[in-house]
Amino acid sequence: MKEGPVIASVAALLGDPARANILTALMDGRALTVSELAEAAGVTLQTASGHLAKLDTANLLTAEKQGRHRYFRLSGPDVAQVLEALMGLAQRTGATRVRTGPKDAALRSARVCYDHLAGERGVALLKGAQRQGLIDGGQDLALTSKGRAFFAGFGIDLTRLEKGRRPVCRACLDWSERHSHLGGALGAAILSRMTERGWVRRESGRVLTFTCEGVSQFEAAFMPPQEQASQVS
Repeated sequence: MKEGPVIASVAALLGDPARANILTALMDGRALTVSELAEAAGVTLQTASGHLAKLDTANLLTAEKQGRHRYFRLSGPDVAQVLEALMGLAQRTGATRVRTGPKDAALRSARVCYDHLAGERGVALLKGAQRQGLIDGGQDLALTSKGRAFFAGFGIDLTRLEKGRRPVCRACLDWSERHSHLGGALGAAILSRMTERGWVRRESGRVLTFTCEGVSQFEAAFMPPQEQASQVS
């Protein structure tokens, strides 16, 4: 089977600015209503409904009804990963301004990529884990025996993650940093644990803010000693 027509059909859906804005608005993993997505896309409710129907039919979104409202979310983390990579590609090929990534310094520092940590902190996490021998590999990431012991001690049920359909470790090219951050089930579990521990809190949209304690705990856990206190707060 030739893949060209399939790629072209998805590309055509993503190529519309309003649909691209709708998908980008859902990259923080939340479910949003039609009116919220219409506002994000800068279109009318009727136009947004038409776009959402096309994205839903293409399995890029999932919809659920609660009360009087229908809520939409990305159909999976792979959609967010493609969007993140396309943002980086647009920057690299000159489709947008020369400086990479978002203008907002907070988004550049730490943000949600569907359900895992992205931005400067996300890239630092993966690099630190690799330098400490917790994770091996470049694009094909894998936990080491040292990493299994470390993340189990961090409170992550690796057996449960490994039974799921989602890859445990996955390299996700970071839009602003042009290096990979850690995606997959492990990336999502790490962000969840950091949130539970009060290291990080969600702000508006995709922004994540590390607490003062969170910065020191994050660096102690994931940064080699010589790199600690060198990361952006």
